[in-house]
This record gives sequence, C-alpha cells and structure tokens, in this order.
Amino acid sequence: MNELISAFSTGTAAFIATNLDDLVILTLLFSQVNATFRHRHIVIGQYLGFCTLVIASLVGFLGGLVLPSHWIGLLGLIPITIGLNRLLNPENDSQSEVQPQLSSSFSLISFLSPQACSVAAITIANGSDNISIYMPLFANSTPSSLLAIVAIFLLLVGVWCYVTYKLTCQPAISQLLTRYGNGFVPFVLIGLGVFIILDSASLTPIALIVSCLCLTGLVKLYAMNGQLATSSSIEIRG
Repeated sequence: MNELISAFSTGTAAFIATNLDDLVILTLLFSQVNATFRHRHIVIGQYLGFCTLVIASLVGFLGGLVLPSHWIGLLGLIPITIGLNRLLNPENDSQSEVQPQLSSSFSLISFLSPQACSVAAITIANGSDNISIYMPLFANSTPSSLLAIVAIFLLLVGVWCYVTYKLTCQPAISQLLTRYGNGFVPFVLIGLGVFIILDSASLTPIALIVSCLCLTGLVKLYAMNGQLATSSSIEIRG
C-alpha cells in the first residue's frame, strides 16, 4: 500500500513538473477548434504523443535504444512549419472552417488524421526532456510501481485536456482567445519549435535560421501551388 501511495505522489509530481507548459499549448489548441480541427483531434493527438514518450522511455530503460535527445529535438521543426503556415497563409485556416466535417463512422481515419498526428508531433517535440526524467524514474521503480505511475500519467493527460478545455469555455478567456488567438498562435508555435531545437542542441542558431528561411520558402511555394490548383478547378467547372 505504501508503495502505491509513493508511486502516486511520485508520478503526479513528475507529470506536473514535465507538463506544465502543455497547459498553455493545449489551451491555445482548444481555442483553434473549427469544422476540420475538432476537440477529439487534440485529445487523441495528446494521448498519441504522450504514449510515444512513455514507450520511448520504457525502451530506453529496458534496452538502451532510446533516440538521442538532439534527434528528438529536430521535431521542433514541425511546430515551426505549422506556425509559419498559419502566419503566411491565414486564408487557408479561414477556408478550412467551411469544409464539411467527416462522418463519425470513419473512426480510424479520425484517429490517425493529420490533425491528430500534428498535435502528437507537437507533444513529442515539446516532451523531449520528459524522456530524460522518466527513464531514471522508471529504472528505480518496481513493476507494480511502474504500472501505477504510467496509469497516473495517462489519467493526468485526460485531466490536462479537460482543464484546458474548460478554460476555453470561460467567457473572458474565450473572448480573449477568439480575438487574439489566431494572430498569437503562430508566434507561440514558432517560438515553441525554436526553444525545443535550441534547448536540445539539435541545430546551431545559424543552421536554425537557415532552416526557418527554407521552410518559409516551402510554405509559400505550397500555398501558391494550392491557389493555382484551386483556380484551375474553378476554370474547369466554369
């Protein structure tokens, strides 16, 4: 019994210490919900990303096969790309709001949707430091304590999602995020990606600047190709 109580307190403290910043990110993500980016995408993506971090910690603990932190840090390029796309092509987000929602019968498609995978990638990239904390925590745990800690982690992921969702339901916070969220989120995502890459020493500052410039060009090129394809389809219909 004492072992389970210790596992509960240790797991709770470890989760809070490594996931406080996710409260801000999840709140911003919930404020961006529209016709094609649903609440379930955020919850599924958060669980997918967090379970990946736990599995990576377990693999590293059991066999020493965990990826180097500077490799995981390269995932910081994903939130940078998403932020640049929202900043440079805001019209794409507004157009996506009027697209029809997929039927709920396509549960597998929803589970592995690009939206959920994007949230998962952000969670993984932002949680690269979690592995360095979870590995020694798991290594010093008995099998029963390990199961209890992982169960507490999964429970707290749901609590995190619920708390941040309820925050966006508060009128004052909701109005603030609705008014400034679309303009604020791109900079948060870009800043998050930059911090992840620099904190994990994945790229030097110069290499990071060059990478951001390349991504900016690719994002604009992708947007131009999308506009040309849309124009062509309209002309054909006409």
